Amino acid sequence: WHEGGHLHGQACLPRDALHLEGLVVAEKGGLGRGAEHGAKGSPLFYSIEKDMSFIKTLQGLNMPRMLYGTAWKKDKTTEYVRAAVLKGFRGIDTACQPKHYQEHLVGEALSDLESKHGIPRSSLFLQTKFTSLDGQDPARIPYDAKADLSTQVHQSHQMSLNNLRTSYLDSLVLHSPMRTHDDTMTVWRVFEDLVAGGTVKQIGISNIYSRPALERIWNDAKVKPAVVQNRFYPDSGYDVDVRAFCRRHSIVYQSFWTLTASPEVINSPDVKQIAKQRGRGESPEQVYYRFVLDLGVCPLNGTTSPSHMEEDLKVLEAEPLTAEQREKICTLLGIKE
Repeated sequence: WHEGGHLHGQACLPRDALHLEGLVVAEKGGLGRGAEHGAKGSPLFYSIEKDMSFIKTLQGLNMPRMLYGTAWKKDKTTEYVRAAVLKGFRGIDTACQPKHYQEHLVGEALSDLESKHGIPRSSLFLQTKFTSLDGQDPARIPYDAKADLSTQVHQSHQMSLNNLRTSYLDSLVLHSPMRTHDDTMTVWRVFEDLVAGGTVKQIGISNIYSRPALERIWNDAKVKPAVVQNRFYPDSGYDVDVRAFCRRHSIVYQSFWTLTASPEVINSPDVKQIAKQRGRGESPEQVYYRFVLDLGVCPLNGTTSPSHMEEDLKVLEAEPLTAEQREKICTLLGIKE
């Protein structure tokens, strides 16, 4: 099992509270449909047992609950993205960072899917990232390294549109906070302008493991972050505090390294026993994906195996774990909320 991506995590919820607190699970149907709203525009929370395929974000987009991550795919990117979409993935995560992503090959796959398979770009959720100079390969910077920061963001955005062969992005994410809060907000103001201009539908931030830092961005932002994408791993304590902030403010928490960060947990006797108890022929990996979904996490999936793509997507329709099973995995991770 191979996975690329970003971060995520969350606490164990009591069984009678098994819904996405502060988030709206969308009805089946695709990116154009969403959850209903009650009096005064208050969201009606859909039980996660009903449909885990899409979730409605803060900006009103229906985002797939599991996105296909394209990091480290190199010259196989087109092949893997094509396979992922044909297997059923409707969300793609990439970045304008040639060091780790081949964004233009994602675009090649999307063009092929539309022309040869009748899958239009409008049916897909595309998420990419602006990566600062600190995260770029000096030999392959996709914008003018000598330009001011705002110009670099604009140039990166235009490069992403060109690479992906699209006129808009569903989600644009800052790959990591800048060295200073002021610089982070300089990037954010450009992001907000892009939203106002209609070429970006929502914005977010990745690799932010400090709740105070996230809260400061939230307070200073005019257009609030719709997603936080982090590594779901032990070193951050599985982001308990950051995830709590996200739940409180209806920010969708996306995870990467969801499988690769915790192999000892996934391969533990307890998780294997849970898979056996569920009686569905599930693998421990499928059980762990179901666990993070039950916590309200939207995992990135970077498998290169078509059979694993299909198996992992089945998790979206699987029954939630029991409260006891979730608690057991929480204990293995050393988290309690």
